[in-house]
Amino acid sequence: MERVNKYKDRLLFAVPKKGRLYTNCVDLLKKIGMKFSRKPRHDLALVSNLPILLVFLPASDIPMYVAEGNVDMGITGYDFVVETQVEDRVKQVMDLGFGACKLQVAVPKESIYGSGRSSHYPSDNEDEVDTLERKKTALSREKEHVYKQVLRSLAGGRVVTSFPVLTKQYFAGVEFEDLVSLEARNARELREKSKTFAEPSTKILYVSGSVEAACGLGLADAIVDLVDTGETLTAVGLVPIATILETQAKLISNLSSKRLELVSLLQRRIQGVLDADRYMLCQYNVEKNRVNEAIEITPGKKAPSVMGLQQPNWVSVNAMIEKSNMAEILDKLTDIGATDILVMALENCRV
Repeated sequence: MERVNKYKDRLLFAVPKKGRLYTNCVDLLKKIGMKFSRKPRHDLALVSNLPILLVFLPASDIPMYVAEGNVDMGITGYDFVVETQVEDRVKQVMDLGFGACKLQVAVPKESIYGSGRSSHYPSDNEDEVDTLERKKTALSREKEHVYKQVLRSLAGGRVVTSFPVLTKQYFAGVEFEDLVSLEARNARELREKSKTFAEPSTKILYVSGSVEAACGLGLADAIVDLVDTGETLTAVGLVPIATILETQAKLISNLSSKRLELVSLLQRRIQGVLDADRYMLCQYNVEKNRVNEAIEITPGKKAPSVMGLQQPNWVSVNAMIEKSNMAEILDKLTDIGATDILVMALENCRV
């Protein structure tokens, strides 16, 4: 990579150079109006319409570069922020809504189903499990019980991962049977709690990729890896038994950046794209005597726009609605007699 000293007048923005976050990041930057072209095998790209230099780095390295001030801001996974232990040294500007997955402990399925362990969670009274709901609850408790047994049995074993810091902290807690608090989603609490634990006897082995192959090749008794749909784990005969962390892509910035105005501008633009992905514009006509009912159904972000029509006693209403509730909202509007209902996607917005 060429030296960036000659770009001191530009904000340095770190972007994952490949992997699960790359495509979504590039798409997001283009949606917020950045004009750039990345040449093949080049890790720098000038933004032509803003004083920004894009720096393409491994996603796992971005938190450290941002924390140290080598770049002003960047996009990376929350898992990498925690693993690098820089949560308090970067500003976590916003969640970006993509790249969601879980950092999980997974073991070969025979460790659960072929180990001879109890597969039934003890019950005070078997007759109580007499309804479908109770059976579901009992099965869930049984599964949790078995998973905890397997997890404890890994103490002193071999665990392969690309996240050695979080894995070591987690298994330090496992060995002290502190499963409940360590399975909380608060990674900072996990790290602080683990400081009181002794060095775990579990052997943590680092590999940079193909973590899921470790058990099949005899390198590990369990793995800790990022899991999205779980299909890869299933394909190699692994079962997730515990969640260490839930993660997604985050926008982060340096705490002492000198380009705060540009950081704020980019934050607003990104928020506009995220809001546009969440909302749609709904337009319809309704009789005046039912406009209050209509507004209850589509209150908009602040308030809907209501305009008169040439046809007496009718009005036109425009309001933003959430995509996730669109079908239900259209049903309710139809029920009160609304007509000419249109729903339009948003490319970008500021709300």
